[in-house]
Amino acid sequence: MAPMAAYEIARRAAARRSAPALHPRGVLCAGRLRVPGTADARWGAPWLDRPGSYAVTARWSRALGLPPRWPDGLGLALRVEDADGAGTALDLLLTSSGSGSPGRHLPLLRYDALRGPYSTLLAYRAGRRDRVLAAFPAPCEHRRTGASLPALRQALARAPLRFDLRAAAADEPWRTVATLTLTSVSPAPEQATQSFDPYLHRLPQLHPTGRLSTLREAACSGSRHGRDAVAGRRS
Repeated sequence: MAPMAAYEIARRAAARRSAPALHPRGVLCAGRLRVPGTADARWGAPWLDRPGSYAVTARWSRALGLPPRWPDGLGLALRVEDADGAGTALDLLLTSSGSGSPGRHLPLLRYDALRGPYSTLLAYRAGRRDRVLAAFPAPCEHRRTGASLPALRQALARAPLRFDLRAAAADEPWRTVATLTLTSVSPAPEQATQSFDPYLHRLPQLHPTGRLSTLREAACSGSRHGRDAVAGRRS
């Protein structure tokens, strides 16, 4: 598929839905991401190598909007506030996936939100290497939650949910780079949305890369422009 075709498909879908082309409905919540940092600058990306604690806005969503009893691809979008200084955000789009290779690059339909990792699918350039990032439910998070949006909202309302954010190149094991804790749930309705875009909100030494990145960037741009056009007509 050519980038322009991906752009047009996403633009039309977003305009029709008045929402993102994929993941049109979701549950917004707040959280915090803590990066322990490294002593040897092993990642070659300042955000991963320096200690920090960041406020996070997260959106948990179902990719295709299938009926609640069906499995669906689950999305976990993160906005890390002030990631590279005041006013600088980092967006990460994570999708339910496998953990091995090539499973970490493929979306996976899931019945339960806490039964496996959420991967960026596409690699990120971190320093001089391409690495996939993924959020793994912490070992203590073994409770069954289901995968419907009401079930996710209820799970977040009962207690905080914890994830290990890990990174790995093709020839590396997963290594934990940060911990994510999701806490309070926003009262916003499921159809309310927030725009997350890993191409608009990225860091100089931590950004999407790879052969399919051009297509995904075009789709993100088309989805954003489709929603903006609808918002412009309503204003």
